[in-house]
Amino acid sequence: MRPDLPAPPARPVLYRNGSVYSPADPFASAVLVDGARIAWVGSEEAASSIQDPGMDVVDLDGALLAPAFVDSHVHVTETALALSTLDLSGAGGLQELLDAVAAAAGTGTGVLLGSGWDESGWPERRAPRAEELERAAGGREVYLTRVDVHSGVVSTGLAHRLGLPGTAGWHEDGRVEDSAHDRVRAAVLDLDDARRTELHRLALRHAASRGYAALAENSAPQVAPLQDLVRLVALANHGVGAEEPLPRVLPYLGELVADAEGARAVTGRFDEALAQLLGRPVRRGESLIGLAGDLCVDGALGSRTAALREPYADAPGSTGRTYLDAGQIGAHLAATTEAGLQGGFHVIGDAAMDAVLDGLDRAAERVGERALRAAGHRLEHAEMVDAEGIERLARASVTVSVQPGFDAAWGGPGGLYEQRLGPGRAAGMNPLAAFHRAGVPVTLGSDAPVVGLSPWESVRACLTHHDPEQRISARAAFLASTRGAWRAARTPDPMQGQLAPGTPATFAVWDVEALVVQQAEGTGAAWSTDPRARTPLLPALDTDRLPECRRTVLDGVELYRADD
Repeated sequence: MRPDLPAPPARPVLYRNGSVYSPADPFASAVLVDGARIAWVGSEEAASSIQDPGMDVVDLDGALLAPAFVDSHVHVTETALALSTLDLSGAGGLQELLDAVAAAAGTGTGVLLGSGWDESGWPERRAPRAEELERAAGGREVYLTRVDVHSGVVSTGLAHRLGLPGTAGWHEDGRVEDSAHDRVRAAVLDLDDARRTELHRLALRHAASRGYAALAENSAPQVAPLQDLVRLVALANHGVGAEEPLPRVLPYLGELVADAEGARAVTGRFDEALAQLLGRPVRRGESLIGLAGDLCVDGALGSRTAALREPYADAPGSTGRTYLDAGQIGAHLAATTEAGLQGGFHVIGDAAMDAVLDGLDRAAERVGERALRAAGHRLEHAEMVDAEGIERLARASVTVSVQPGFDAAWGGPGGLYEQRLGPGRAAGMNPLAAFHRAGVPVTLGSDAPVVGLSPWESVRACLTHHDPEQRISARAAFLASTRGAWRAARTPDPMQGQLAPGTPATFAVWDVEALVVQQAEGTGAAWSTDPRARTPLLPALDTDRLPECRRTVLDGVELYRADD
């Protein structure tokens, strides 16, 4: 339980007349919550015998009560901006985007912000140009981030005001990458503290309404200033500026270090800033989990900045960008190991993965294989990795934080992966089942705002991977999104993420159409679908209607309840 936030209800709460996802009793229909813990799990008949006037009772009315989700890779401030600015994810072509810009240009002042556009599915297959944005917006300055958030496009007026021509990453058609993109973000997203808190509340409330009890924030200096992460942690984990309890934030900061002293200096700056907001010293377990997340070894495939061994299929002269070399990677992993922190990186392309694997070997030479394995380092995305690389990750006990929604959006014939890489390389993207078979710890995230906060869509994407051999079961995906996600973040309580007597009362209640044991089509059964096997049931995801969240609870404290 978080000491600075409201306490759980004083009276026990009995949830009954539903279905409960619990390894303790796969056929359970009731749960008793006492404070921050699950006190009992059992049948409807037993619930009638233990119910008494000293309890509050919640009739689940057939709903599913299951461990709440954890998103292992988000950007909270950017998610809130995507929720509150021009949403271009539905634009089916260049003209639709320009029409949306024109319609929004007359509704406010300042720089017009938009996000989510993806030209890979448009007939034109190109980004909007600076002069097109200038005309559509009637001269109002415009900044639109691409769906992967690793590049964007700006209007002519904004480009000249910020002096972008000549900056690394600037393109004459208005596209911005690398340093030019960083300059735009720093200027346009210069938010005051009150605005940051407002945005954080918006995104966290949204997450709670989707059944998330926690989010792993992947911050980095190029993403947001340190104060953004500090204020987010103070708000979510300690209630500073909060109007209600919010999902927990699992904080990662992607800042490169060369030795343990440097790693401690970074965490010390974070602790000092957090202590000023809390008005007290930072306690053990309240600081950064790791110097990881969006510490970028390379960029993104959509922006053609992911580092590849061979050139892009649709840009033969380019193999992308590598921002860190094996020496820097190895030094960082060794330093974080020695400082008792998780280390990790954003890595997408196969050439970037080669650099990471070489860096792991260098770190092992410095600190020893046992210490390196015990550190629990992690990689974000890990989209292009071959069988040898997967084996090396398994030997180093490196967790991969993957985004199944990427495959749902860009995998398959004609998708972005195939456009950028060609059919051969695209076929091997996001090897989920291969990770599982090799024993690589896997956890799931959205990279919101790249993909929306929709946990059951993420689970469904694992079932429907474009490569049938890389599909995993709903149960494996669910466990990676709950128990596995807490463990990947080194949560002190090993029971977090599951429901049984004595475990934390962290769960969500879902309105579902049907409950089944759902195996990925085209794969062998990993769990029996026979009821006698006592496999806990999950929602059927092959229907038009995904489960709807009715309630989200973290350590016995209600974060969200549907209006009805």
